[in-house]
Amino acid sequence: MIEILILSLVQGITEFLPVSSSSHLIIISEYTNFKNQSLSIDVSLHIGSFIAVITYFYKDIFNFIENKELLIKIFISSIPVIVVGIILVETNFIKEIRNIKVIGWMTIIFGIFLYISDKFKIDKNIQNNFNLKSALFIGFFQVLSLIPGVSRSGITISAARVLNFKRYDAAKISFLLSIPTLGAVSIYGLKNILINGNINFSVINLSSIFLSYIFSFITIKYFLKYIKKFSLKIFIFYRLILGVVILTLAYL
Repeated sequence: MIEILILSLVQGITEFLPVSSSSHLIIISEYTNFKNQSLSIDVSLHIGSFIAVITYFYKDIFNFIENKELLIKIFISSIPVIVVGIILVETNFIKEIRNIKVIGWMTIIFGIFLYISDKFKIDKNIQNNFNLKSALFIGFFQVLSLIPGVSRSGITISAARVLNFKRYDAAKISFLLSIPTLGAVSIYGLKNILINGNINFSVINLSSIFLSYIFSFITIKYFLKYIKKFSLKIFIFYRLILGVVILTLAYL
């Protein structure tokens, strides 16, 4: 149960912070002997995060009439990453880039990009400036998040900052963009579980969903509060330190 707690904590926090959830989960699998890491657990963790972001932004999602245009833009901007993601998984190319060296370099490179993007002026918000052009721009940048170490949250926030969106609005765009992506990952994972004939969800799976949900919800709530008052420097420093540590371990 301790393993599930750790995996849920890592998934819940890193999925929504600009530090890359996939890289942290890969590192854990590389350097630990966790027995509970499996496809069904991975799917359960993503389902928990998916439910959390829907719960937090339920007013935006379920008030479809008022927010119809916003939700359509969110869906359209998520199409590139979903399509490319399916192609990479189906061709098995995704495994070629899931290694420690790639994670280390991407963690540093896109940490620097996050630093540069956070220097852009801030004068745009979702209500007035999030048009189809900006949605597609951020959506195509999100494709890069398929590379471990890039961070889906990090690259979408960076792209929004390049377009001069305020930090809070950039973070909200990133969270809203996670809904179709997490939904697609959950559905695709469930499909593979059904194909493999493993349809028995145990207490461990339910615990993974619940704990991932709790940690994800808390992360979303307090990151949005944090981003209103502070810059992204702490996450940039974290990425640079983590990247150096990973590369040191990879090349030694």
